[in-house]
Amino acid sequence: MDIAIYGYVPTHTDREALAKLLCLLANGNDTRLLVYPPFMDTLCSSGISDIIPKGKAVKADTPDGAITALSIGGDGTFLRTAQWVGARQIPILGVNTGHLGYMSATTLQNPEKLATDILNGGFNVQRRSLLEVGLEGGTLPESLWPYALNEAAMLKEDTASMIACDTYVDGHPLANYLGDGLIISTPTGSTAYNLSAGGPIIQPSAPVWAISPIAPHALTMRPLVVSDRSVISVTAGSRSGSFRLSLDGNSITVASGVTVRISKAPFNILVASDSRNNWSDNLRRKLMWGIDPR
Repeated sequence: MDIAIYGYVPTHTDREALAKLLCLLANGNDTRLLVYPPFMDTLCSSGISDIIPKGKAVKADTPDGAITALSIGGDGTFLRTAQWVGARQIPILGVNTGHLGYMSATTLQNPEKLATDILNGGFNVQRRSLLEVGLEGGTLPESLWPYALNEAAMLKEDTASMIACDTYVDGHPLANYLGDGLIISTPTGSTAYNLSAGGPIIQPSAPVWAISPIAPHALTMRPLVVSDRSVISVTAGSRSGSFRLSLDGNSITVASGVTVRISKAPFNILVASDSRNNWSDNLRRKLMWGIDPR
């Protein structure tokens, strides 16, 4: 039984718990850890790999054959793990050693129980939709994964005054958004950049996208929710002659006038979570709803 591991080594008390978790997993019956190579190098330099039985943890460029993938870090690490897993339909369990952790809600507080649950498959699995992004009349560089679990964003360059995002939905004109940019968000990403821009929080299973302008020039430009079966086309332009296209924080420069085409990806990301950790409970904890700080 192979378990894929992606992440980073925490710098405080979580380090000892992480070492214990990896050791417990490696000691499972016929268990092997497939570790993302840079993370394996970090485990070696930190000394954690020394306590893992020899031959039970190997470097793996891809997680092929794994029954589960562990993402050890925060939500940013989870997004990179999703890219590593890709379309392989391997459930990803986020183990939070970062800060907020909407997707990485499991903790290292009890590594013994966590290891038991992982080895026994004691988690619920949800399907999360992704955006597929392309350029009309062009191609994205190979270094940029053309999918986004959180959001695709068209952003002004640092020195530009603002950009215009001429937006169509299913071939019909919607609006020409003037401002700092435009976010197309999945339900998973609705609590990320979209939320900071004033967009709506969306239940993860809802079959919709959110279109949220960033600092719009006209206050009548408000966030909008559309079906995830829609095809969204955005032609962005600015005085600087270019704009930034960001997919889950990975960005490239695109020439003004190029149309970005956004649609639903042909595969889902499988997110594993504790059955006791539902979406509404997670929101209340992270956003402190109903908690009186006085």
